[in-house]
Amino acid sequence: MLGRSGLSLTRGLLRRNNPLGFCSCYSKAKMSTVSKARRLEGVDKNIWVEFVKLAATYKTVNLGQGFPNFPPPDFVREAFVKTVSEKDTLMYQYTQAFGHPPLVTILAKFFGKLLGRELNPLDNVLVTVGAYEALFLCFQALVDDGDEVIIIEPYFDCYEPMTKMASGTPVFIPLRPKAAEDRKLMSSGDWQLDPEELEAKFTKRTKAIVLNSPNNPLGKVFSRKELELIARLCVKHNVLCFSDEVYEWLVYDGNEHVRIASLPGMWERTLTIGSAGKTFSATGLKVGWTLGPNELLTHLRTVHQNSVYHCATAAQEAVARAFQTEFERMGKPESYLVQLPKELQQKRDRLVNCLSAVGMKPVVPEGTYFLMVDLSDFSKLGSEVWPSGLLVVMGSFAHSEQEEGVTSTDDKWYLKDCLFCHRPAPLHSS
Repeated sequence: MLGRSGLSLTRGLLRRNNPLGFCSCYSKAKMSTVSKARRLEGVDKNIWVEFVKLAATYKTVNLGQGFPNFPPPDFVREAFVKTVSEKDTLMYQYTQAFGHPPLVTILAKFFGKLLGRELNPLDNVLVTVGAYEALFLCFQALVDDGDEVIIIEPYFDCYEPMTKMASGTPVFIPLRPKAAEDRKLMSSGDWQLDPEELEAKFTKRTKAIVLNSPNNPLGKVFSRKELELIARLCVKHNVLCFSDEVYEWLVYDGNEHVRIASLPGMWERTLTIGSAGKTFSATGLKVGWTLGPNELLTHLRTVHQNSVYHCATAAQEAVARAFQTEFERMGKPESYLVQLPKELQQKRDRLVNCLSAVGMKPVVPEGTYFLMVDLSDFSKLGSEVWPSGLLVVMGSFAHSEQEEGVTSTDDKWYLKDCLFCHRPAPLHSS
């Protein structure tokens, strides 16, 4: 048995071998190459990370990432300042893991009114670190090995890698353009799902469909009729719906944002995702939420408590106060959520006119703050037509998979060269 004298002798020998007190054999050892988990294959690149890096390196006007260049409303900033300035030190400590009590309470009250049903703050609301985490939880909690997830093209880039990281299989269905009637410009509403094609995507392996309305990047606002089609198929095939509604307040031209969870048979199978950053033009707050039945949210809570566990208390408190202000103004002219789309619609129209004046073909968005432009007439002119110091994202409407019957060049490459124009305001100011 090694006693105290033995331990002292061992320590002395270690010090003689290495002045830092470690045996030299350890310092020469090298760690072998570590292989990444298979679930990361093919999902390690992120376009937004790359474009933010490029914008910072070359000091460009960044039109490649969706965040406002104007400040959030005064009442939101004041709510945040008051939250961190008051003597209540609990704002600097943990709050409830699944949502700060004042925030889940006002979210249940606010969206319960919009959905036409009573929401329980503890059962039907989960607060997350932005809508991004809310989406991640949906896939991780409910998509399993071999499950198919229907994704509508064009789509926000994270849906595909999140499906794959959950060992699911993405199944793509494109929005197809229809000829614009008596208009010089095409609208995002002219891009529609083919009902028969959509129904063919539903199989016995289909677990969920991802709905994004208003859509990023096209700006399409799905009509009630289109949503009723999706709802009917979800009910028929017992499929979940992950409804990404972060741009719900950015709807133009009198279009209506219909919440698919409000349609018959959809509440019990829908997870509705929202964002305070998009709602209040303050993306840095990173406060999001998921609304849905307790039977589904309980699985999201399991992933949340074993990963993020908790969201910033002060940010949640500020968002709760902001929503309380908007609840009192709901539907009134002084409401920020009434004023914001009117302001952005003016900027959209200004940008559309500018792009049209130089021969481009913008697709007029019904919602969001994204705008896509057909640049096919400019593709032969080369880089000299582009101003220096401008960063854009080039996109394509090419389908993500080769499909029988989808070989028409005009259809497949209708917008082969596209410009995603994010944040209309900078173009006007620059």
